[in-house]
Amino acid sequence: MKTALVTGITGQDGSYLAELLLEKGYRVAGLLRRSSTVPFERIHHLRDRIELIHGDLLDPSSLHRAIESTRPDEVYNLAAQSFVPTSWTEPVLTAEFTAVGVTRLLEAIRQVDPKIRFYQASSSEMFGKVREVPQIETTSFYPRSPYGVAKTYAHWITVNYRESYGLHASSGILFNHESPRRGLEFVTRKVTDAAARISVGAAREVRLGNLQAKRDWGYAGDYVEAMWLMLQQSTPDDYVVATGETHSVQELCEIAFARVGLDWKKHVVVDPKFLRPAEVDLLVGNPEKARRAFGWKPKTTFRELIELMVDADVQRAKRGAGA
Repeated sequence: MKTALVTGITGQDGSYLAELLLEKGYRVAGLLRRSSTVPFERIHHLRDRIELIHGDLLDPSSLHRAIESTRPDEVYNLAAQSFVPTSWTEPVLTAEFTAVGVTRLLEAIRQVDPKIRFYQASSSEMFGKVREVPQIETTSFYPRSPYGVAKTYAHWITVNYRESYGLHASSGILFNHESPRRGLEFVTRKVTDAAARISVGAAREVRLGNLQAKRDWGYAGDYVEAMWLMLQQSTPDDYVVATGETHSVQELCEIAFARVGLDWKKHVVVDPKFLRPAEVDLLVGNPEKARRAFGWKPKTTFRELIELMVDADVQRAKRGAGA
């Protein structure tokens, strides 16, 4: 039985990855920050099948202890301050978690057992002001937010440890990936939740920023499979994980509101306060390298994804309304 240690296990990706690893017969341990309140809702159904280890990306000794106590075959680093707007208001904290935290984790692996295979969650936000369309693994980075800058550092420190110490360390350059477990602060879930609540009379409008911003949106449940496949390869490498399609925030609104029989134009308000200081207008990835290397390709279409999210949010909204 292989053992996997997953940081960020209480998040969207962590919960889907834990499910996948359990299905494949892994012993799964999750790194958990000490807190007076812990958001367990995404992994509540897995609590009796996973181990939770206290540790923090800000504390090197706790990472060292977590790796020594679990002795994992694989470590998946999904923990980060991952909300781009927050990175503008808390840039130093974002750097500590999202950038330097990766160095602390890699150093702990190097010291305890350099044979451990490591996955780093890189991000399409590293491309930022894109140099070419679509983006591939060799496209130059031009991050446009403190989050993107932090992820770029984390990506290159992973490459550095791979090349300097021979670690089996791979990075998945994941483009936007969503699900019913996505946080409410992210635009996809903000829209699907709003459409659901408006449909049951619990809200009247949703305020958004740039409706013309385009993203390559996929389903998180598909993307965690790519993470696992990377660590099964004999040679570590970096891979773009994307759908290869781009959709605008307006298209997102159209599909979400149509799913509940509403006209999005009557409920969506553009609010300048939600515009980024530096916008990323077009991100679209080419996942061809991952397809060639280990046969990965997305299974869920954009429309299927948004409708899946809306349906889940409608059920939540109905429960909240006492229906």
